[in-house]
Amino acid sequence: MKLTDKLKGLDSYPFHMPGHKRNDAFNIVGSNIDITEIDGFDNLHNPKDILKRLEEDIANLFGYKRSIISVNGSTCTILSAISAVSSKGDKIIIARNCHKSVYNACFLNELDVEYIEPEYDSEFCCFKSVTQESVDNAVKRFPNACAVVITSPTYEGFVSEIKCDIPLIIDAAHGAHFGLSDYLPKRACGDIVIHSLHKTLPCLTQAAVVHINNDNLYSNVKKYMDIYETSSPSYVLLSSIDKCVDFLKDCDRHFDKYKKILDDFYCLASKLNGINILNNDDITRIVLSVDGISGAALSEILRNDYSIEVEGSTLKYVILISSVCDTRQGFELLKSAVGNIKPDKSREISCKKPPIPEKALNFHEINASMQADIDNCVGKICAEYIYAYPPGCPIIAPGEIIDEHITEYICDSIKNGVNILSDSGLLPHKILTKAE
Repeated sequence: MKLTDKLKGLDSYPFHMPGHKRNDAFNIVGSNIDITEIDGFDNLHNPKDILKRLEEDIANLFGYKRSIISVNGSTCTILSAISAVSSKGDKIIIARNCHKSVYNACFLNELDVEYIEPEYDSEFCCFKSVTQESVDNAVKRFPNACAVVITSPTYEGFVSEIKCDIPLIIDAAHGAHFGLSDYLPKRACGDIVIHSLHKTLPCLTQAAVVHINNDNLYSNVKKYMDIYETSSPSYVLLSSIDKCVDFLKDCDRHFDKYKKILDDFYCLASKLNGINILNNDDITRIVLSVDGISGAALSEILRNDYSIEVEGSTLKYVILISSVCDTRQGFELLKSAVGNIKPDKSREISCKKPPIPEKALNFHEINASMQADIDNCVGKICAEYIYAYPPGCPIIAPGEIIDEHITEYICDSIKNGVNILSDSGLLPHKILTKAE
């Protein structure tokens, strides 16, 4: 019997966690299937029955050797993957556009980080793919590195097809839908591949999976998943993964219908003057700009005038995550909005490539910090992460030197409505720097 079916059949009285006791008088959504590891429902940390079969189904469905479920999102799997391949003080090679969780894993393991800079799209001002040449050069320069970590697809939908002779970890959190139809990119191929099921498939938030394609790494990844993952995994989330797997076993007609909806949208957008669509690798990831309108302003227009919430906005564009679960009515609303928004030909939205700061120290080597005015911090060593959220890729990281290009980029982004965050929350006026 499948997990979801078993949860529907719950009939024993719960003298166990959680405290709501599945009592519908408290009107807690999802509480009717929210249980702990009672008899017959297996244990995510030591799966032997129903959850073991679910993980095997996922591995077979996605085409990897082994898969481990996460109910702590992709962040948990990234921490586990990097911990699994590294020892304290190791050198590691990561793409500069990796998510903050990759940086956090490097911090926790006190790793010595070297960066690969992805290609850059100067029209939309976003990072694109990591090239094979850049990876080869990095591995040649640092042959003792414990791993290479890249993000593919990127937040904007660019794919990197990479091979290397050391462990390759691919943060494919935004690519769980890949390989499910001919019009989608192929699934990522690495030693460890991470998918956020909830980002692009019918699944609840925090549902993710880490796939292991290297037999030598499985036990270590599993060990660290047991460390970082909650000891009280949510059966509400597990049930959503079970339902998602059922959907994916018979999803062809849904993806065929989805393709027609996407084609209709792109056909309309291509005819509109001043409406720009990024030419990325994943047609489901819609990156949209309008001449003369900043990404933040465009986001406000879509929200206030058309009741459309975008995934994120930058100085130049907005990102709209579409999925196979979108409706034609939803896309008709988007088409109406795009067709009615008027470009401002009198104004040009200019943006700059984010500078790559010079590294003075590794993340973990910052022992003490002090506050510095953003107008008086050039030349100091940053002691916190500063990043646009979403997606959470650092503009500057602890241990890197602040220069005038960094402060200008941060201030311009904030001024134009980009959601720039720092660990300390001191922006826009102050930054944490290394204590002198």
